[in-house]
Amino acid sequence: MDFGFILAIAAYAFVTSITPGPNNTMLLASGVNFGLRRTLPHIFGITLGFSLMLLAVGAGVGGLFLNHPGLYRILQFVGAAYLLYLAWLIANAGAPESVSSATGKPFTFVQAAAFQWVNPKAWILALGVTTTYLPADGYFAHLAVASLIFGIMNFPCISVWAGLGEVLRSKLKNKKLLRIFNFVMAGLLIISLIPMLR
Repeated sequence: MDFGFILAIAAYAFVTSITPGPNNTMLLASGVNFGLRRTLPHIFGITLGFSLMLLAVGAGVGGLFLNHPGLYRILQFVGAAYLLYLAWLIANAGAPESVSSATGKPFTFVQAAAFQWVNPKAWILALGVTTTYLPADGYFAHLAVASLIFGIMNFPCISVWAGLGEVLRSKLKNKKLLRIFNFVMAGLLIISLIPMLR
């Protein structure tokens, strides 16, 4: 395994982890509404969930979608419907003072990990890694290394988004401003679906 492969995967993992998408939009909103500490299970769930998903896709699950594109299209619509539901939850989130109420709970570790399986961007990334970056020679060793690199790169990148939310939290104590912020985040989450559903 050469250094060029590691560098290429690390660059791909960094760019795809730090740029906006469903996970990062939800983390920003969660940081604002619940704070960084309460968002940590969400962060860990994304990191481990995607790394395990990449392993599973590389090991063969992705082949099912490549051979049966109709199933992938169904997954896209299920994922889109779930993202619309999450956008609705974000738009209707309460003020930071009310996060202990029944209507305000951050994603759990399991919810965040499971979400990767209906996240269209996660599927695109996983299929991209397995079809573009992994050589046939030593395929499974390269897959394991790619999954590890994604986990290492993903965690600090997505934490930036939740941390930014924590910083904005103090600025959005005004309920009207928070409501506007939550509507904007919900709108961005919906917009993030557009390129994935073409």
